[in-house]
Amino acid sequence: MTKLRTGRIFVGSAVVSGNRPEGETTIITVDQLPDSRRAILLALKREGPSTIARLAAGLQLTGEAVRQQLLQLQREGWIEAKIAREQERGRTGRPATRYSLTEAGDHLFPKNYDLLNVVVLDAIAGELGPEAAVRVLRRVTDERVSAAEGQVRGRSLEERVNVLKSLYFESDPYMDVEPASDGFYLVERNCPYYNTAMRRPILCNVSINALTRLLGVRVEREQRFQNGDGRCVFHVHADQAIDASAWEFRLEE
Repeated sequence: MTKLRTGRIFVGSAVVSGNRPEGETTIITVDQLPDSRRAILLALKREGPSTIARLAAGLQLTGEAVRQQLLQLQREGWIEAKIAREQERGRTGRPATRYSLTEAGDHLFPKNYDLLNVVVLDAIAGELGPEAAVRVLRRVTDERVSAAEGQVRGRSLEERVNVLKSLYFESDPYMDVEPASDGFYLVERNCPYYNTAMRRPILCNVSINALTRLLGVRVEREQRFQNGDGRCVFHVHADQAIDASAWEFRLEE
C-alpha cells in the first residue's frame, strides 16, 4: 500500500495543522480564544449587534483596542460589519457601524446538534424499523450527489477526485488526495459529523456511496475514526468502474 503523508493530528478537541507553527492550534471553540476576543464575542452573543463605542464601554477597553480585535475576528470570518440603518439615540453624524456574529462565529459556542442527530436516527429506526433509517440515508446520499454531480461531470477521474476534496467544505484544508497503486486515497482528517458518526457509524455510508456514484468507481473506507485511526481514508479503486445510474445504496461491511 502506498504510504500516506500525515499533515495534521488531533489534540483534544483542537486540530494541529502541519502548515502552522508548532504548538499553534486551529481555534474551534470560543473558550480557546485570547481573553479580549473571547470577551467581544461573548458580548455580541449576549447583547446582539453592537458598535465599537458600546463594546469599548462595556468591556472597559479603548476604542482602538476593540477595533483591532474586531479586525482580527473579521479576518477569521466570525463577525461581520454593517452600517446601522437607525441612528443611536443622541448620536449625530455618519451612521455607526454595528458588528455581529456570523454563522461561523455562532458555531464557536456550544451546540448540541450531535445528540439530536443520534436521537433522530434512533427514533426513525425504532419507530419505523432499521430499513427506514437506511432509506433516509439513501435520500441524503441522493441529495449530496445531485448537489455535486454538475461539478464533476465530464472530468477525468483524477480531476473528479480533486474536486471532491471539497465534499464537505469549499477548499477544505483537512481533506487531501494521495496516490495509490490502483487509483487514489482521499484522506479526511476533520469529519464534520465526527461526534454523530462515532456513535452511529452507519452515517458514514452517505459519504462512501456518494463518492462511489460521483467518481464512477468503487470506493471503500480503509481507515476510520471509529477504529482509532485519527482519520478516515477512502480508497478510490480506479480499475473497478461502476454504473452510477444503476448503483444501489449499500452499507459498508
